[in-house]
Amino acid sequence: MPSLLGIDSGLTVTKAVLFDVDGKQIAVARRRIAQVMPKPHHVERDMQSFWMGTAEAIKEVIALSGRPASDIQAVGATAHGDGIYLLDQHHHPLGAGILSLDSRAGTLAQQWIDGPDSNAMLALTGQLPHASAPSALLAWIKRHEPERFASIRHVLSCKDWLRFCLTGEVGTDYTEASTSFTDVRSQTYSRDALSLFGLEEVWSWLPPISRSDCVVAGVSLKAAEETGLMAGTPVVAGLHDVTASALGIGGYGAGVASVIAGTYSINETMSSQPNVSRNWFCRNGIAAGEWNNMAISPASTTNYDWFVDRLCDAEAQAAEASGQSIHTLLAGEIDAAFARPSTVMFHPYLFGSPYGAQASASFFGLNGWHDRGDLLRAVLEGIAFNHRLHVDDLAAGFAFDSVRLTGGVSRNPSVAQLFCDVLNKPVTVTTTAEAAAWGAALCAGSGVGVYETPRHDPRPLDQLEQHYVPDAGRVRFYQQRFELFQDLATAMAPLWSRMAVLNDTQQVAL
Repeated sequence: MPSLLGIDSGLTVTKAVLFDVDGKQIAVARRRIAQVMPKPHHVERDMQSFWMGTAEAIKEVIALSGRPASDIQAVGATAHGDGIYLLDQHHHPLGAGILSLDSRAGTLAQQWIDGPDSNAMLALTGQLPHASAPSALLAWIKRHEPERFASIRHVLSCKDWLRFCLTGEVGTDYTEASTSFTDVRSQTYSRDALSLFGLEEVWSWLPPISRSDCVVAGVSLKAAEETGLMAGTPVVAGLHDVTASALGIGGYGAGVASVIAGTYSINETMSSQPNVSRNWFCRNGIAAGEWNNMAISPASTTNYDWFVDRLCDAEAQAAEASGQSIHTLLAGEIDAAFARPSTVMFHPYLFGSPYGAQASASFFGLNGWHDRGDLLRAVLEGIAFNHRLHVDDLAAGFAFDSVRLTGGVSRNPSVAQLFCDVLNKPVTVTTTAEAAAWGAALCAGSGVGVYETPRHDPRPLDQLEQHYVPDAGRVRFYQQRFELFQDLATAMAPLWSRMAVLNDTQQVAL
């Protein structure tokens, strides 16, 4: 049977996933991509190592499938949005790729938000700048690394770098193009937007835009050697992973909110008209005349991953040695913690927050009799509360009465019910294990005529879904905890600023 390859690169892992054209997952291969943090607020990755890891995953998934590479009809890629991957005039990487967890430009972005051009930026681009926006990062590089800035010739997103490595062609799609420099109404690049950010020279460095499902080139001979793909295999433009995830779970459309509990807290809903607010990004959808409205922050399950990596290392090694998942091992501990009272609360702001770059993570209400399970429960509740902040914002501007949830933690029924009760809305979780990769594969299939459009998912979605309904008692309970969560953030706001100043003072002293 013909197959489709979806590539999904997050902030820690890149995956190559093969699907039959009927949507059945055939095989998946993963590579962990190292993050480099050379100094506080800098979160990067080596671009060449990233590509080689992705190429290895592609070669492995072909081998695992037991099928010839000639069965693959098309390739689509998706990856973390925002951040930047820069090339010089020779198409060589210009330094490390900057991830969307990077916050070096947070102060600059805040200055723009507080400045006289803030309203103009919002009205023109449909969003306010933030720490990892291409606008803020490029302006930071221009200010602090002028030689590097002068050498830039191509500004790419993460998945655009993968597309270049696959094909040798530079380009992007509508969803990625709208992260900083497009007019929200025309959905195309705007010189006025560049002028607002003091980045007029960037105009010639912006990649050409295609639809997400447009075939832009074939796999190059070089990439074929590195990946095992057939040279000439069609490659589509691909899309931002936020949109890909919604597409992959059947949540890309009006009247429904898609919640992706991944590294970022992603909360989105589609509209047929631009609707601009300081509380969300109004960005391009996969086709002209579609807007994807996203309320996001880098404050979701990256907190859970951090907890597991730093505080559960021995258990993780034991689980790996026995062939178990650490998450399965911890599930009983989490369920037990949910079954007993606890005063512990957590702000999930290890890498950023809706409250600005100065916010930080904290546990509150911690006593000597609490154990690791109580901390894990607090981390998960904090993640759900942060999602609710964004969902409430979207509900003020768009009509939706249900939520589709995806992300690794959503596979735990206790966590899915937690989201349902915290959001006080019916929640649907699909069994789509690799939603973003499937979204990319849908675009690939559409590009070569396998599907009418990327939204024509061939799977029987109603057979792949688990539905959750709010429990009235738990809704009331979590409403009280959510209000306390917000009050703690209000109380901490001036202290976060003082801690940031103290940190800067300490760095100067050292």
